[in-house]
Amino acid sequence: MRIVFLPETLVYFNRLADILYEQGYFSFKDSSLKYVDDLLEDIRLHLHSKVKKPAPGYFEKYGHNLLYAVFPKNNTTFWYIFFNIYRQNGELVYLIRYVSNNHVIAQYL
Repeated sequence: MRIVFLPETLVYFNRLADILYEQGYFSFKDSSLKYVDDLLEDIRLHLHSKVKKPAPGYFEKYGHNLLYAVFPKNNTTFWYIFFNIYRQNGELVYLIRYVSNNHVIAQYL
């Protein structure tokens, strides 16, 4: 199994630590960096074992036939990872196309 991130999803993760720090979700930059690193690690280690659901039509702009999985990080924040699954040379490849959280996209799910 392999996890591949589209370039724009990697840009989002790179910017996410800054956003969380600048908006006051974390008091220290190192804390926001650790949060993002932990989220990425959780995705890499557990995406394959998560419940996968078909993404609603609203998310077709990020790719066709998307699936999504939920990654809860605390009592109020859930991260939604949107992806496709391919088989390449016998190996499953998870292509991460879009990432967001319940504070931004809950109304579309």
